[in-house]
Formats: sequence, structure tokens, C-alpha cells
Amino acid sequence: MDLDWVRDFLALAEHRTFSRAAEVRHVTQPAFSRRIRALEAWLGTPLFLRSAQGAHLTAAGTGFRPHAEELMRGLDRACREARAAGARADANLAIAATHALSFTFFPGWIRRHAPFETLGALNLISDSMAACEAILLAGEVQLLLCHHRADLPTPLDDGRCESVRVGADSLVPLCAPTSEGAPLWPLSGAVRYLAYGEASGLGRILAASGAAAGHEPAFTSHLAATLMTMAQGGDGVAWLPVTLAEAAIARGQLVRAGPEELDVPVEIRLFRTREGRGGAADALWWRLQATEGARPDQAFATRA
Repeated sequence: MDLDWVRDFLALAEHRTFSRAAEVRHVTQPAFSRRIRALEAWLGTPLFLRSAQGAHLTAAGTGFRPHAEELMRGLDRACREARAAGARADANLAIAATHALSFTFFPGWIRRHAPFETLGALNLISDSMAACEAILLAGEVQLLLCHHRADLPTPLDDGRCESVRVGADSLVPLCAPTSEGAPLWPLSGAVRYLAYGEASGLGRILAASGAAAGHEPAFTSHLAATLMTMAQGGDGVAWLPVTLAEAAIARGQLVRAGPEELDVPVEIRLFRTREGRGGAADALWWRLQATEGARPDQAFATRA
């Protein structure tokens, strides 16, 4: 059995149309259909009911889905552990960071607090919040950089970890402008809501804040960068971290879709487990603890 067949099965189970699932898997629809049929032949039973309304799981497909998901999770975990083992052999400092912070915040932040000439090899692993939490708690990295709110407990707040505040951010409802500069999708009317997936830490924070309550998702992704691209393209409204979107805001490619009352202030925090210690990690941690509070970071402002 080809593991791509399993990935194809999960894509079709999620998206329910061959055309969309094939697009997500970056293959042609005929090739995608052949691979689904090959998986069904290998299993000896149909997995989907095909109709004009799309593809729906059969009883066999419903039963197979959790096993397929566990198989892929196990494979991803094995890959992460293998990469981490290789990284530990060569790197002095391994940091996990959520995608949104990896793109814009991390490079300048690490350069200010740990100049490259003072480090050995630096390994950055960028992933969803759920994946970053897992690899930190598994000891695969020494540090985790992420968005955080003190009033929203996470698996990192159960006593196993300590943290230091390293910055501030804000989730702001943004969309593309009209030709006159007004929001294309004002929250005062009917909107297309671009939402975060369940694995996203920003999604957890936004859901707990209630700022997006009442808006049904038209599109979902755990990647803030994907939501930003969709918002810039005029596809709807997304609550985006200003650390990621500030350049697009400055260029006028994104504008506010709602009032400041709908902004969600967040901290940027660095976490480590109480067992996770190392020379470069300790040096960075002590430097941050010494400066935290002496020069508080201010949340970024946004244009109305």
C-alpha cells in the first residue's frame, strides 16, 4: 500500500469532493480518483459513496478513518523524532515556534537576544501550536515561542513548564480594501469569515475571546499566513496577528474590518520544560529574564 493513498483518503474524507481534494493533494483529479480506487481495491471494500453532491464515507470508510489518522500521526511523530535526534547531534539550540511568529517575529527577536556569532548551530522547527506543544513536552526542542493568554490555560500551564514574556501582539479583524479604501467585508454586514483550524493556538485564543462569535467559517486553515493571503485576495475577514500583517497594513493591502473593541491582545511568550536545560538555552533564558520588565514590549498599533 502507498502511504499517499492514505493521505488521499483523509483529504477526500475532509473535503468531500474529488476536485477539491485533488487540488489540496496537488494531483490531477483522474490520478486522484485512481489512487482512491487503488486503496479501496487493496482494502477490498468501497470507502466512499459517490454522488452528484460529492463523496461520503461508507460504513467501512467511517471505520477506517480513525486508523488512517492514527497511522499518519504516528508517521509524523516518527519523522519529528528522527529529525530531532539528528538535530540534537549537531545543534546547540533547538527552538519550536508557531508558523505566525516564525515568519516575521523570530528572526529579529533571536538576532537581538542571541546574536548568531554567540551561538553554535541553531535549529528552528516551525509548526502548529498543537505540534509545537507536543515536541516541547517530548523533549525534542529546548524552547517554544508562541502566542499566549494568561486567562486561557494550555497543556503548557500544568506545572511542567516555565515561561518568560518576550513581546506583545494583537489579533485584529482585517480584510482587503475597496477601491475607496473602505473594508471590503465590514463586520457590520454579512461577511466571509476566514477561520483558524483546531490545531492553531491563535484559533484557541480567538475562540475563547468571543470576538468572532456568530460568524460561520467560510474557509479554515491553521496557518495565519494562508488566512492573510486569502484576506488580501478579497476572500473574507481574518483575525490576524499584527506582527505578521503589519507590512500589508502599512501598504494598504489590508484594512480594519471592525472596531478596536474586537481586537484580541495577546502576549508572545517563550516556554521551556523544567527538565529542559542546555548551555545555549540557559544563556538565552537568563538574558531574557534579566531584561524582561526592564524594557516592556508594547503592542503594535494598527491603522483604522
